[in-house]
Amino acid sequence: MLDHFGWNVRDLARSVAFYERCLAPLGLTKIDAGDGFAIFGDRTRDDAPYLWIGTLVPSFWTGEHRPGAAPIHVAFRAPDQRAVDAFHREGLAAGGRDNGAPGRREDGLTYYAAFLIDPDGNNVEAAVRLAR
Repeated sequence: MLDHFGWNVRDLARSVAFYERCLAPLGLTKIDAGDGFAIFGDRTRDDAPYLWIGTLVPSFWTGEHRPGAAPIHVAFRAPDQRAVDAFHREGLAAGGRDNGAPGRREDGLTYYAAFLIDPDGNNVEAAVRLAR
């Protein structure tokens, strides 16, 4: 459904370190990087959505795009509960803040999830859907 998504960060090195650690348990790695940006995705699939983060502002973005201007929420699909646990643990170790420990959630759907606040104040989640 999604092709890619992205946002600006204040400190690229700090954000890359955070996302490298918390996304690794989900099978996502840094697949490209350049002056002012990094891209994370699934190396095993060319058709998988990817995440772009950067300090540069692409020409097609508006002046409203800036770090932390409107904190976002994004949820990454996890393969299992252990990956959700590892996402949370590694994200905390990389400087993220806890915004919901790993556990069962029931909010229309039944799932197991954990939440972190990234270095720019965004709410990032890892989740695996559970059988009803």
